[in-house]
Amino acid sequence: MKAVGIVVEYNPFHNGHLYHLQETKKKTGADCVIAVMSGNFLQRGEPALVSKWARTSMAISAGVDLVIELPYTFAVQSAERFATGAVALLDALYCAELCFGSENGEIEPFLQAVQTIKRQQSRYNQSIQQALKDGMSYPQAVTYACRQLEMKEIDLAQPNNILGFSYVKAIIEQKSAMVPQTIQRIASGYHDEVFSHPWIASATSLRKALNGAIEALEHISPYIPFSTKKALEKYYAVYGTFHRWEPYFPFLKYRIMTSEESDLQSIVGVDEGIEYRLKQAITEAETFEQFLHSVKTKRYTWTRLQRMCVHILTHFKKEQMNGIKSPSYIRLLGMSDNGRLYLQMIKKRLSLPLVTTVSRLQKDVIYQQEKKAVAAYTAIFSETTRIQALKEEYATPPVHFNSCK
Repeated sequence: MKAVGIVVEYNPFHNGHLYHLQETKKKTGADCVIAVMSGNFLQRGEPALVSKWARTSMAISAGVDLVIELPYTFAVQSAERFATGAVALLDALYCAELCFGSENGEIEPFLQAVQTIKRQQSRYNQSIQQALKDGMSYPQAVTYACRQLEMKEIDLAQPNNILGFSYVKAIIEQKSAMVPQTIQRIASGYHDEVFSHPWIASATSLRKALNGAIEALEHISPYIPFSTKKALEKYYAVYGTFHRWEPYFPFLKYRIMTSEESDLQSIVGVDEGIEYRLKQAITEAETFEQFLHSVKTKRYTWTRLQRMCVHILTHFKKEQMNGIKSPSYIRLLGMSDNGRLYLQMIKKRLSLPLVTTVSRLQKDVIYQQEKKAVAAYTAIFSETTRIQALKEEYATPPVHFNSCK
């Protein structure tokens, strides 16, 4: 069996994701699709709309064969570290190819861009450092460095392009045998906040339309598969909410107000004295959005600040992250019959332990942080519901979709 890997968040799974999934199968001819998916907190520093179990159900129902969790320590990170973890897991599962969506739509420019930067790595790094010193954000600094190299292969200012570039770079650096492929995004941009197509919309616009309310579900129905709609309805019926940042703000506020500046400075992402801005702004902010507006600077993008806030919320320290270079286990969240067959075929060759229950991970440093993330994610529930959600994390077996039913 030939497997292809994809890197996803499915927040939530929508028609654009379905298009990517179907085109991936066509382009690669793979027998098995393996998705590495972020857990309860996402790359842009946001709580996932619904839990990883609900999003796994969406994925398996739509045709993904295996869903593997990208650990928090790689998921809530910049593109480079995010890609490092995802590529390592897909490579460990013997994927022949990795297929990602991009604004560019052709793989050759990505390969050329990686080689261009590799040849001029020192100059590239110096340009980024100079741009950061000049007050640019990191994405702006990358764009500036590419211009300095007169790199015309690809526009790395585009969010999916920079993720795709990071996947290709990670494949090369890890000496993986995986072949990178890409499919062009259609109809909507990554950050689009309005609907501009009859059946394709960005996840950003879908979350904005929902705004935490089940009543808005009918409004987004044309843009999501029926299985996604049912999964969202089921989650809301059990937990009474769709997750967004505002309900977590009181917990973040408590963390910041009861921490010394030196304590905050030890947290991942808290650099260059921004801990003083955090302490100053938190006392007057009434909402999370107001707080971020108060802290935001030219260098600190909204996404970078959100990631920082998630790390404060989950108490993720720099010394912890610095000790983690690659994933230490493969956590299986869901599978189809076809996915089960593929695992049976490769399981004796796996270089990382395949985990279906987390009892064996209690001493694993990566999973220690995962436990904190779960505790933070479930903190907004009532006590009874929170206990139920924690049990789900520790006792839920992988979601299984029987294609014969």
